[in-house]
Amino acid sequence: MHFMNALQAAWQSRNSLLCVGLDPDPARIPAHLQGRPDAIFEFCKGIVDATADLVCSFKPQIAYFAARRAEDQLEALIDHIHERHPGTPVILDAKRGDIGSTATQYAVEAFERYRADAITVNPYMGRDSVEPYLEYPDKGVILLCRTSNPGGSDLQFLDVKGGERLFERVARLVAGEWNASGNCGLVVGATFPAEIARVRSIVGDMPLLVPGIGAQGGDIAETVQAGATAAGTGLMINSSRAILYAGKDEDYAEAARRAALETRDAINECR
Repeated sequence: MHFMNALQAAWQSRNSLLCVGLDPDPARIPAHLQGRPDAIFEFCKGIVDATADLVCSFKPQIAYFAARRAEDQLEALIDHIHERHPGTPVILDAKRGDIGSTATQYAVEAFERYRADAITVNPYMGRDSVEPYLEYPDKGVILLCRTSNPGGSDLQFLDVKGGERLFERVARLVAGEWNASGNCGLVVGATFPAEIARVRSIVGDMPLLVPGIGAQGGDIAETVQAGATAAGTGLMINSSRAILYAGKDEDYAEAARRAALETRDAINECR
């Protein structure tokens, strides 16, 4: 299924704009899983199975797997999501950014090795660094635009021409000539609701991946008011640590479900 079709279906069938980020920190995995060779997979699988009916997408962060030589567990996790929870989009959070043959290999890694439905990409090397991902028209390409970290302003807020800021230029490019297959989205941080609203005004109904609620302090109501489309969708509002580590013991998955349900409902109250 085309990523955008799957996302639209998940928004409707799950009544959810919540994306759960899968950032498994071995130091915070419950004690009963510690020491297992597949601990990262088992921990994430528990989260996924407990929350899949509450989310519009999952977003595994590749660094948390690769740093522990757990790429095989990432492959197994994405396979598990596809097999046990079909129709749930998986966004590989890799923030890749390179050109030519290297970018081509990154695209193969994301879409053929890991079988992700979408990938996050850094657009700041220009269109040729994004083209290899766009050559997979059924896959989502979600480009960094206005990121949630404070240092994002160092570059993204620069005036590039006549009062147009760099993140606005990125939004225009992606929504226009880069989006020929209709498979692009943008990353805009919840910590900057005014910029979310500005990006929404530029890109129309294009999906926005919005990190920054929960542990990073972004406000849910401001995020929804700034970024939801007229249909009340258009957002993948990501929460990672606040859901993953809601519990510390063997009932961690149940605690994660409660946190996900509370977050989803809080988002829906603002739609």
